[in-house]
Amino acid sequence: MKQWEGVEANGLPTPQENFLKRVVGFTVATVTTDNINVNASALAATENTDELIRPVQVVNDEFAALTERNRVPAMLRVFARDAAVDGDGCVYTYWDPEVTGPKGRKGDIRSEVIDNTRVYFGNPNDRQVQSQPYIQIATREITRRVKLRAKKAGMEGWESIQSDSESTQQTDDAKRTDDKTTVLLTLWRDEESGEIWAYESCRDCGVRGPWDLNIRLYPVVWLNWDYVKDCYHGQAMITGLIPNQIAVNKLWALSIHSATKMAFPKVIYNKTLISRWDNRAGAAVGIAGGDVNNVARILEGSPFNPMTGSMISQLVKNTEESMGATGTAMGEGRADNTSAIIALQRAAATPSELTKQNLYQAVEDLYRIYLEFMAEYYGTRPVDSETPEQVRQAAAFAGIEAPDTITMDFDFSTLREHPMTIKLDVGASSYYSEIASIQTLDHLLQAGQIDAIQYLERIPDGYVPARRALVAELKSRRAQQEQMAQMQMGMPPEGGAPAADGTGMPILPQGPELRGGSGYSALQRQINQTGEVPKG
Repeated sequence: MKQWEGVEANGLPTPQENFLKRVVGFTVATVTTDNINVNASALAATENTDELIRPVQVVNDEFAALTERNRVPAMLRVFARDAAVDGDGCVYTYWDPEVTGPKGRKGDIRSEVIDNTRVYFGNPNDRQVQSQPYIQIATREITRRVKLRAKKAGMEGWESIQSDSESTQQTDDAKRTDDKTTVLLTLWRDEESGEIWAYESCRDCGVRGPWDLNIRLYPVVWLNWDYVKDCYHGQAMITGLIPNQIAVNKLWALSIHSATKMAFPKVIYNKTLISRWDNRAGAAVGIAGGDVNNVARILEGSPFNPMTGSMISQLVKNTEESMGATGTAMGEGRADNTSAIIALQRAAATPSELTKQNLYQAVEDLYRIYLEFMAEYYGTRPVDSETPEQVRQAAAFAGIEAPDTITMDFDFSTLREHPMTIKLDVGASSYYSEIASIQTLDHLLQAGQIDAIQYLERIPDGYVPARRALVAELKSRRAQQEQMAQMQMGMPPEGGAPAADGTGMPILPQGPELRGGSGYSALQRQINQTGEVPKG
């Protein structure tokens, strides 16, 4: 942070005690430290919810993969820091057809953080993204690449694209970007279809003609650190703290100036007796005559006013505490009473709780955008799914071991037909919920209300190694036991071949004897209506 940039120091030293950076780092860490886990689930009012089990599982697996590929936790830290320092954070999501996605497929979903000064809302008085008439995003790209893209898109006048300079944003030589061109991406919603369209242009000509993104949400996530009425830009966390930082820096500068000028002792001597003073350690000083006691004196420096240091410390402390960055919250207190320290730390984090909830809402919006891109651009692609029960039964009958997962094709375009909601499990609350769930499952298992398979199917991932393989082994063992029991009773095993007698002929279940004839008896009518032979 260049806190003295543009300030006339007038010969004063320019120290800085950058406590704002500490406050910002603490607050951003408090907001983004929790482990964020996003899960999709079918709406409760949806018909045939059981049929959505596999789509929901596929979506959740893809959410986890996108979180890893886009490094969402690291991106959220930059996202929140931008909001704390600049007032707003912005994440833009797009489909990149050039990259290689999972399983060798071309194209993948990409997200990146964009400066808030490069995003322009069509209605600047509304901070809601999805209600905007249009959104414009300005980016800086290398001129050669912009020309190449415009040429491939068949845009007229692509040869006239020139580099432009942003002299208003150049604060030093290191920020010069004379070889780059500003590209403006305009997004708008079609009023008839409700889908998002896009158009790219630069100062000289168009870069890419209008095209339909085929998604129903603006691919922009916007976060205000603190809301400002009738404005889509928010207020930064450090906006009201900058005068405090300036005051601390000035007090330090004046204190250092005073110490260098007045705090050290000075020697005065009689020039009629001593022609030149020798300040070397142990050196002899000769005088021309006179009384030695009146040759020289030492003037003590003026004492430093302790009120200045106390004022600086108190100003820094009050500023940090106003933002919740107390000594206890940052681990500076003595651990004499653990419960009290935890309570104080939670109380100190309360001022940032609203911002944390806003961040969680922004994450939900981000994954809803991911869901839109998945439904439109993924198409039919192979995904790893849990082995269906029918496949396990067939494998058990054939005497082979069924795999834990199998690769099956899934049509992601069907996600448009499945209404889903996105649920966000965050941090300590989710940890507590997992512990409570495990304890409840333990009690049900001990009471005999559930068996081992039901227990393992419901326990959260990560607690039992190779959980799916263990469930598959237990199901296979149970199926074999049931087949043995049915064969001993002379009944055909469920889902398998019927039992055989000593000659190898199958033993069929005995039903009532059917009598021929032209009559239409009650038994024949029942067979015609149900298609089954009644037993007994």
